[in-house]
Amino acid sequence: MKRLVLAVLTSSLLLASSLAYSDEILPTGLGAAIDRDVARVRAATERFKTVATALAAGYVATDRCVQHPTHGVMGLHYKNPALRDAKPELEQPEILLYERLSDGTLRLNGVEYVVPLTAWTQAEPPVLLGQQMRREEAQGIWYLHAWIWERNPSGIFADWNPRAQCPVAARAPD
Repeated sequence: MKRLVLAVLTSSLLLASSLAYSDEILPTGLGAAIDRDVARVRAATERFKTVATALAAGYVATDRCVQHPTHGVMGLHYKNPALRDAKPELEQPEILLYERLSDGTLRLNGVEYVVPLTAWTQAEPPVLLGQQMRREEAQGIWYLHAWIWERNPSGIFADWNPRAQCPVAARAPD
């Protein structure tokens, strides 16, 4: 009986911890349809919390952490070139956004959707998660960030997350 009670308590604590993390993201405050879509993206990308799974699925590692001196971080962009086409698919983001923690491990924070400008033939921008994708001429893309695993005080669809970080790499001794 003690084992059963201990198992139930342990399961309850794990569930509560998981829900507390989820509650930072959901509800988004943007409506039930957006919440459902965010939940779908989270379900589809849950497995990529393990970087090895992302690599096995065709995402290419990067060691450059994208950051802005005042706005925050985008993080490490793990890109899947095979997914880059004219059709943004909710459950198949072209880019996974990771943050390198101070202990060296990577944490999945969000996703980015990308459509090449040359592939998009319609007059209106592509729309995903109820948001119009943004145009980036220099890179030749439409894009949309979605911070679905790490709360972003700037907003779930903001480019930069001030809560994320790019730890400075350790300097080699002189």
